[in-house]
Parts: sequence; structure tokens; C-alpha cells
Amino acid sequence: MLNIVGTPWRGSLRATINNARTSYDWVTRLFDLCKIALPQEAAFTLAIDTPLGFPDAFMALANGLKHVDSIGDSSTNPYLYRHTERALFNGKKGPLSAIKDMIGSQATKGMHVLAKFAPQIKRCGVWSDGGALTVIETYPAAACRRDTPDREAIDALPVLAHTDLNDARICALVAHLFATHQDAFLQPPADVPIREGWIWVPKQGAM
Repeated sequence: MLNIVGTPWRGSLRATINNARTSYDWVTRLFDLCKIALPQEAAFTLAIDTPLGFPDAFMALANGLKHVDSIGDSSTNPYLYRHTERALFNGKKGPLSAIKDMIGSQATKGMHVLAKFAPQIKRCGVWSDGGALTVIETYPAAACRRDTPDREAIDALPVLAHTDLNDARICALVAHLFATHQDAFLQPPADVPIREGWIWVPKQGAM
């Protein structure tokens, strides 16, 4: 049984991101916000609920006016959705698009965090600072699908003060699972562009 340590925190991370000089400094500041001391000589896995990459097709269009053969409808448009979103959700309701929906600010902030604190790509969808910090992307609603044992387990937990805190708790559970059992996740196919990243979703029942 995993327990929450510290105090769940919600707020703007802009100053924390700007003021931190190293990944260790940044993680220390995150722990400070939650009013708990940073464990010594520990490894940290952070699961972030925001797109950590833009679609390759969109980047090619923006940088060099290179177009795809067909743009398709909204859910299959390669300018709007990455391979991970199209592969995992296949037209079903899934994550918002960093291009067409109102999450561009959060997405660029997440990518800024990668560039500043975890710029090394270990493999598709996994970033690192080269030391103790690993960063991945997840999507809480997909991690705990309705009408599954995963959802039932999450629903049994105490409700926190804000939906963002509940989502953050799911992200923390995903991060712990990734750190201990990477084979419990749906894996990116070989043809996924590495810079697009991957949304790490546990297999059903893995949570």
C-alpha cells in the first residue's frame, strides 16, 4: 500500500522552474512545496500530465512548409495529434491536442522543464538528467479507465481538495509503477518519432 507523504500542493510552478539551477535543485524545491525533505541518494521518476512533444508533421510544416499527403479528420490529423495519441486512442476521446486545444502554454512549460532539467532522451518517451531524475508523460484519465479494477482502486482512495490533486496522485502512482515495472505499460511501436514522445498508459489491471 502506497501512502501520500508530505502535503499535496497545487499552484504555479513558474518561479520554481525559473529559480532552480539544476535538476537536483528543482526536485528539492518541489519537495519543499510539499513540505517534506528530499530523500538522500534516491532516484526520482516524475510523470507529467501534459504533452511533452509536438507532432513531427506539425514541426515539419512549421519549420520547412513540408506537408503530409492527407490531413484526415480532426482525430487522425497528423498536424494536430502525435503518433501516441492516434495509436493509443484511435479516434476515441483522449488527451487534448497541444496544437488545437487550449493547453499550449502548459505543453511548452513541460517541454521547457525537459530542456532545462532532463534533456537526455533515454528512449522514446523517457527523458533523463543523466543522473537521478527520469521524466515521462502520462494521462490520468487513461491510466485509470472507467469500469476497470484500476478505476475502482483509485475511487477507493480519499478524495483530495481539488481534481488537479487527484490527477497528480494518479501521476505519482504511474511514476512509481514505471520506476518499478516498466513492462506493465503499453509500449511505443518502433516507428514512433522519438522526439514526439509517448504517453505511458498502464495495461489494464496494472495499477
